[in-house]
Amino acid sequence: MSANAICQHVARLRHHSVALHRQILRVGRLHSACGEPASKDEEEEGGREEDLPRVYKLQYNPSSYPQPHCHPGASLSRLEIDDEEQSQSSLTSTFRQKSNHYSVSSSRRLSSTRNTLLNLAFNSGSGAQMKNTDPITPDVKGDPRAFQRCRPEYSTMTLDLSQRPAPIQMKQAFLLLHKVSLMKGSMGPADVVGFLTKLSHLPPEQTSVVRGDTRFNMLLRYSVEHLRYFTHCQLLDVMRSFIWLGLPPSHSILGLYEAELVHKGREMDLHQLLLAADVWRCLGRSVPQYLQCVYDCASLHLAQVGIPELVHMLYVIGEGRRCPKELVHPLEQILMRHLQDLEPEEIGAVCLALFKSQTALSDGAVKRLVDKAHSVVYEMSDFAMVNVMKLLRFSYLDHQLWLEAMAHEVPRRSPGMGVQGLMHVSLTCSALHYRDERILLSVAERLPSLALHCRSKDSGKLMWAFGTLGVQPSQCPDFYPSLIEAFRQREDEFQRYPEHLLTGLLGLAFTSQFPEDLLNLALSPDFVSLATRSKQLELKKDLFTLDGTVALELPHWTGPRLSKTLQEETTKMLWHFAQKDLCQKAEVLEAEAVLRDLLGGEQFVSKRMILPHTRSIDLEVNLDSSGRPLPLTSAQAHSVSSPHDSATQSWESVNTGVTLTQDLLTKLTHSRKTKTPLPPAQAAERPLLQRTEPDEGGVMFSVGVDLTEGLVGALIKRGNAIPRADHIASRLPIRLAIQVTNRNHYCYHSQRLMGLHAMKRRQLLIAGYQVVELPHREWFPLLRRPRAEKMAYMHCKVYGTLD
Repeated sequence: MSANAICQHVARLRHHSVALHRQILRVGRLHSACGEPASKDEEEEGGREEDLPRVYKLQYNPSSYPQPHCHPGASLSRLEIDDEEQSQSSLTSTFRQKSNHYSVSSSRRLSSTRNTLLNLAFNSGSGAQMKNTDPITPDVKGDPRAFQRCRPEYSTMTLDLSQRPAPIQMKQAFLLLHKVSLMKGSMGPADVVGFLTKLSHLPPEQTSVVRGDTRFNMLLRYSVEHLRYFTHCQLLDVMRSFIWLGLPPSHSILGLYEAELVHKGREMDLHQLLLAADVWRCLGRSVPQYLQCVYDCASLHLAQVGIPELVHMLYVIGEGRRCPKELVHPLEQILMRHLQDLEPEEIGAVCLALFKSQTALSDGAVKRLVDKAHSVVYEMSDFAMVNVMKLLRFSYLDHQLWLEAMAHEVPRRSPGMGVQGLMHVSLTCSALHYRDERILLSVAERLPSLALHCRSKDSGKLMWAFGTLGVQPSQCPDFYPSLIEAFRQREDEFQRYPEHLLTGLLGLAFTSQFPEDLLNLALSPDFVSLATRSKQLELKKDLFTLDGTVALELPHWTGPRLSKTLQEETTKMLWHFAQKDLCQKAEVLEAEAVLRDLLGGEQFVSKRMILPHTRSIDLEVNLDSSGRPLPLTSAQAHSVSSPHDSATQSWESVNTGVTLTQDLLTKLTHSRKTKTPLPPAQAAERPLLQRTEPDEGGVMFSVGVDLTEGLVGALIKRGNAIPRADHIASRLPIRLAIQVTNRNHYCYHSQRLMGLHAMKRRQLLIAGYQVVELPHREWFPLLRRPRAEKMAYMHCKVYGTLD
């Protein structure tokens, strides 16, 4: 035998040896996958297999696919994204954290080198600690598809992910693939459907082997060739098989199936349309063209819409994040018609769908929907209850009975609720300005044990909600430290979601908490550049508010600050808005006019943003130590000036007083008696006293001003007002920041200022101003009263500061 022949023979033997070795390893893996343990030798051989060429290259990411065998109805796809940001879905989808609606999967682990939450040691003064010996409480998952178990009719238009087909063995799957290779082009549509359906019966842990087989790819290619010949039922069967086989949502073949379904959409009945939409949802693929087809066809099938069809259609609309305007009114009418027959979980699904799709029903419809929810609140799951809260937050409607029920239900349920459910409850309370300590403190008690599961979004919005409602650290010692520490562990998320860091830090600032390491990060040049580059989110105002707060409240601060250019740019932007909106409000214009008349001219009143970073305006008035008004130009030019140098007019020449007549006293005290009765003609012309409707606080405020001793003293006070000793000694002007507040500045049914406004009040005092508030309960009714009453009221407010 020649040397050349011997070499060829050796090469063939080596090739057969390698092929045999691969086959042995493959069989070993199959045995292991079917539950038979591999031997130690096989495991060692498997470890060396990396050195050999691969037959199949598996492109498989388990986290991308639904896992119905483990968590039926849980997170279905990458489209399960943050709920409260859905109004910007087309703009910010790439910036959202993908997660289950209601909870954070416990698989979202942190780096083991940085995960100090397992051994938390919070601020030493707070006493909040989490020992590493304590078990980590798993987060709670909600089921957005629970409503589908309310009625058997849902089975015809939805896919039950908990009912996986009866499993087959791997050897049967290989036999099927072998038949595919034998039949090849002779397969018909029914054969393709049959093969895919049978292969979909594999256990989920073995489907990756099939997906990596070239014969399976051949079968997919044949399915495309027969796509237009499939009947509607066959097409839906193939789509279902893709779910059980774990086909990735990005697979190119799915685009062809969407196009075919769009083409056949008008031939399908309503249940088929909805079933296909549900299958797409389970696959986790965004199909805007098909959903538009469903919306277009829905108007043709409205007569067939009963409760199951309505709820599931709304579910589909919610997951698609959009409801066409032409469908809103018809769906509202159908909803109102069937409202009393809805099950508790169906109500939750409807509320979530309206919230996700940002669909605004009429106020009356929302009220009736929440009325129904309130009647069955004790039967609702936590998930459904939270969905009702989301709808109220979106609608900005308060429902007194529901909120009162939450004061009892949330404390009872909170020990079993998850992070995101608690976050949405808190955020709804914040949006509605509803401060109930029973709700908030029960959330605060539960959260520290769940800190490991908090995304940066959850921590940030919880801190914002609690800070906005003015919940102080002393009321919940463990709450803020646990969230701040969780925040630190998620610093890597701030690169993708910079808004979460700013949201959380502003919430903390409302309650005078300033973690300097996080502030240092937020104001660093790199982070500022990242935040201001975002085209989807306007974060300059948040950065500006944070920067201004640091400047006032942390005088020792040596860390980074915003550049002067960015400060000036943001100030200009905020002032431009204020001039068009805040400065033009009737209550502000009237207060400005009355002050000018009271003090003697426009030079004594400045309508401006004293603290621009607080995003609001004030009416600034400066008085000298004897109570004389100072022109604002002089006061601004000299930070410390003598009253005699700055006052350009004598006190007597300025019209600052109000003549206290019997008629004015009668008006102020609401007295109906006068010493001289009015002639009948004058009595007829005199307007009747009116009362306004009670505001959200339930207080019926008067149309006049109560004549208190302080008011009488202020009214009769003349130019020889008693000066304040401290200002006489220092010769500093008395700087007044006159604020015209409205009910949105306060918590619901309370006179407690909301977070930003409370922080502004605090910072005005730091800046050396005395705050004079014109509360809406007092000032708004006076807008309809004679000028003399307004002057008397303003005189009392301004010169009451000299007492």
